[in-house]
Amino acid sequence: MLSYQHIYHAGNLADVQKHALLAWVLNYLTRKDKPLSYIETHSGRGLYQLDAAESVRTGEAAAGIKRAQREGWFGPDHPMARVLEKVQARRGTAAYPGSPMIAASLLREQDSLHFAELHPQEHAALSLAMSPFGAKVYQQDGFELVQSLLPPTPRRGMVLIDPSYEVKADYDRLPAVIAKLHRKWNVGIIALWYPVLTDKRHVPMIEALKSQNYSKAVCHEVMFPPAREGHRMVGSGMFVLNAPFGIEDETRRLSQLFARL
Repeated sequence: MLSYQHIYHAGNLADVQKHALLAWVLNYLTRKDKPLSYIETHSGRGLYQLDAAESVRTGEAAAGIKRAQREGWFGPDHPMARVLEKVQARRGTAAYPGSPMIAASLLREQDSLHFAELHPQEHAALSLAMSPFGAKVYQQDGFELVQSLLPPTPRRGMVLIDPSYEVKADYDRLPAVIAKLHRKWNVGIIALWYPVLTDKRHVPMIEALKSQNYSKAVCHEVMFPPAREGHRMVGSGMFVLNAPFGIEDETRRLSQLFARL
């Protein structure tokens, strides 16, 4: 359960979809002056160097964010483009922000940030990356943390659930977890990322989520070529509960871009 390290996959095509939607939602939330809470259950290290040996070895970033930047997937006004520019200006052109760094870059002093990460090395790197932002970083099970924080203060905001799915039981448990979170925090945006694998093991989970008939729920999936021969991930999905108005414009735009791959 503690073997997963995202550096091998940072900036891949799944990250492009997930991080584009995350940046869009956070940008939407900050249009109002009211403070908000951001919570993440599986944070990783927060900041990655795409020239690291682990990243170069898989080539996933080259086929993902590097291609997206080269082909202009994010215009200058897109919040993801602003985050990339800010992070790479400070950390170098090989730097890539994970979701904690995206949140920290887009949110404001009045906002609260909470990040959980169990892996000892990833937690240490995350604590260092988040130290300038006043974020709270926990070496704790993310599902336990989010249950303990809800409803948060401030009450408006978002939680991102982004497990590695190394534990196959996550697929079975997540619909009940999300239902419980929604009962405790019915105004919060709850976003779940999941991989689309060749065996389609995500399908029962998504069907269970859709069967709850949540209001303002959006499910967005994109497909892409496998990173290498035999690689089982062929797509990426986001299920967003209490999705902000207008998110369909961004999901439609991303779908059109991924369809060209």
